[in-house]
Amino acid sequence: MSMVKTDKLVFEYEKRDEEGNVIGKQRAIDEVDLEIEKGQFIAILGHNGSGKSTFAKHINALLIPGGGTMWVGGRDTKDEDELWNIRQSAGMVFQNPDNQIIATVVEEDVGFGPENLGVPSKEIWKRVEDALEKVGMLEYRYSSPNKLSGGQKQRVAIAGVVAMRPECIVLDEPTAMLDPNGRKEVIRTVRDLQRQEKVTVILITHYMEEVTDADYIYVMDKGKVVMQGNPTQIFSQVDLLKHYRLDVPQATAVADALIKKGFPVSAGTLTRQKLCQEVCVLAKERGVLQNSLPPEVVKDHARTRPDGEPILSLRGLNYVYSPGTAYEKQAMKDVNLDIWQGEFIGIIGHTGSGKSTLIQHLDGLIRATGGELYFDGENIYKEGYSMKALRQQVGLVFQYPEHQLFEADVLSDVCFGPKNQGLSEEECKKRAKEALEMVGFPESLYNASPFDLSGGQKRRAAIAGVLAMRPKVLVLDEPTAGLDPKGRDDILDQIALLQKTTHMTVILVSHSMEDVAKYVDRIIVMNHGEKIFDDTPKQVFRHYKRLEEVGLAAPEVTYLMHELRESGVPVSTDITLVEEAADEIERVLKQ
Repeated sequence: MSMVKTDKLVFEYEKRDEEGNVIGKQRAIDEVDLEIEKGQFIAILGHNGSGKSTFAKHINALLIPGGGTMWVGGRDTKDEDELWNIRQSAGMVFQNPDNQIIATVVEEDVGFGPENLGVPSKEIWKRVEDALEKVGMLEYRYSSPNKLSGGQKQRVAIAGVVAMRPECIVLDEPTAMLDPNGRKEVIRTVRDLQRQEKVTVILITHYMEEVTDADYIYVMDKGKVVMQGNPTQIFSQVDLLKHYRLDVPQATAVADALIKKGFPVSAGTLTRQKLCQEVCVLAKERGVLQNSLPPEVVKDHARTRPDGEPILSLRGLNYVYSPGTAYEKQAMKDVNLDIWQGEFIGIIGHTGSGKSTLIQHLDGLIRATGGELYFDGENIYKEGYSMKALRQQVGLVFQYPEHQLFEADVLSDVCFGPKNQGLSEEECKKRAKEALEMVGFPESLYNASPFDLSGGQKRRAAIAGVLAMRPKVLVLDEPTAGLDPKGRDDILDQIALLQKTTHMTVILVSHSMEDVAKYVDRIIVMNHGEKIFDDTPKQVFRHYKRLEEVGLAAPEVTYLMHELRESGVPVSTDITLVEEAADEIERVLKQ
């Protein structure tokens, strides 16, 4: 029995002018035919703007086909009499949980759906408890959702859908804002639901590791399904996926690099375990496999302190949210930190570890409840210190950059900062254009409304708005969350180039261990408001077991190298990048 079926599905968005008149149409879904069986775990992949979210919104009839047909549980979504049944059978979880949570207490939020379905009160509370337990949030049932971290909110949003007992759950990038542990928990949660409750799960994601065990994968581009098959069939086509702005799991990328180096490993290898087995076979054939390996002597990668005075200096910084109330929470505990001009720093930590709180101190958005903060040697908390001057030197790009854009067109938006610095209109425009060029923003969209931009374009515009002020320090809070792999790499490559050419200090808060491994020179790890590591990426990722204890992880390739070494392949485990891993395996196999 099919859960979701489409026949030549078409959907077009109307383009309107400022007066609201329709001036054209843009086709977002272009004659899509697909069929999803009940109880399957299906992945839909595609770059930003490929049509996958538009497709997802058809499944619970948030959008109605402009052409063709969509059936959900055998019901035609164009049949208005069936809307209630369709929405009851297909639950939807969005990327940003804040858009989904409405109540002031967690358990009431989870009970909202069943209550609307007319479920008896006693049964509602049973379902609420059951759903919260399934997503690991039972201990927070009496908490206020706005006091939860992003990952916790997302699990509450999933619990709200689970409590309605749908036959199908559609998740539109549910892990985009989460830390590694939160991502694993959410995926484990939906997998358990799919296996135990026989719920059909349709997952839209940009994290390829999340779909290696999907039953079937559809890849979308320009509103069409351009690739479909099981995970091995899809991920064995690395170059084609890259063409569609996508990525492959790190194990697959290492396997692909080894194939290109002439080693006979399988294309489309999906897991570290499988690749480890294949490399062990090759190592045995070549006589380099050993029964037991001595402990590895690893080169020291300790960080050297730069010369001169730090540009930012935090001394014993403390911060307490809602002091003296029932919600009192210490978000930062005695943090000491020095940051020098020209450093590229990554800040990582579980959701709720204090990363965002920490960076909001750097430009004075939050005032510490204890301790001192110095910028260029001056205490920013002394009387008469100009916070305006500080914010022109320390630029902050928030996690949701769309909340930062507000002008009628992109160019005016980017001019806003320089205008506040009292610069002439001519100089403002010059700086705005320079900044937009720096982030690779297309000139053809300078006069577009910021609200008509794609997710990636909004990020670029928001970053340009800060860069136009020529700050000494650029702080980015999850600048790539929700972007497709190509968009993510483009923005980070651009930031890395900027940092090298302008000697700007860049502080990147990220949930992607792979990204920080690739780009930054120094990683600061936060845990429950405290700084627990501050060192080079290689040094920090050596402590992968400790990182796991605090809700983080190392890059996938780091685990792969440890697993190879434990299996008797004499590789170095001091590896954090795909290219390094492939080169090291090649070195050992050619010994």
